Amino acid sequence: MRVLVTGAGGHLGSAMLARLRDDGVSVRATSRRPRSGSDAEWVVTDLATGEGLAEAVTGVDAVLHLASSPRGRQTHQVDVLGTRRLVVAAGRAGVRHIVYISIVGVDRVPIPYYRHKLAAEQVIAAGPVPWSVLRATQFPQFLDDMLTASARLGPVIGDRSVLAQPVDPGEVAARLAARVSAGPLGGIEEYGGPQVLRFDEAVRAWREARGSRRPLLPVRTPGRLGRELRAGGLVTEALPRGVRTWADHLADTYGGTERK
Repeated sequence: MRVLVTGAGGHLGSAMLARLRDDGVSVRATSRRPRSGSDAEWVVTDLATGEGLAEAVTGVDAVLHLASSPRGRQTHQVDVLGTRRLVVAAGRAGVRHIVYISIVGVDRVPIPYYRHKLAAEQVIAAGPVPWSVLRATQFPQFLDDMLTASARLGPVIGDRSVLAQPVDPGEVAARLAARVSAGPLGGIEEYGGPQVLRFDEAVRAWREARGSRRPLLPVRTPGRLGRELRAGGLVTEALPRGVRTWADHLADTYGGTERK
């Protein structure tokens, strides 16, 4: 099997390439700039313009669509219109399966980026290529980076009752690889980490791991956004779940939660 991985230069993309390599899969990887290495055939593509897409999908059996532009004005152009360009090109090339990585809560949580991810799901489902969508919960690196950025300004700011379920990207990559092998689902599955944490619990463990004295300044997120986040809009009860915990991430990153 030959698999095309879009957005292969990102955090999940790196884990995905490693997983496919270990599985013995032939991989073609896309990036907006020339790259090499990771035992993959790298090709330059641009979802925002369609450049290189026809060549990228030629001769592949499946597409793992990981590419996204979560910040800035390019989100609609890349995530929605770019996904449509990719699906059309893949259909013309006879690709037999496209797997799209999405986010748990895109259909519940009113965040502009999530609306684009949901629209991209709909493009995938309406397209000519047999498809699967995997919605994953947040990566621990995202939560870690958010807390680090907040702490630079003084106290860690956030709604203590927001619920999160960090999932390891390596485990998401394994789940995606399994979905490619299993064939098109024609539907959506969800995948989350092993623990659902309140924001204040996650902050407490993060502070202990870093030896930080930054206090938590609780600020209640207003409106529908806050209600959905507190009600579990970002978490899932789906099984199976990952096994690597928030504490595991902290131990790997900071040397353990016992550090003072």
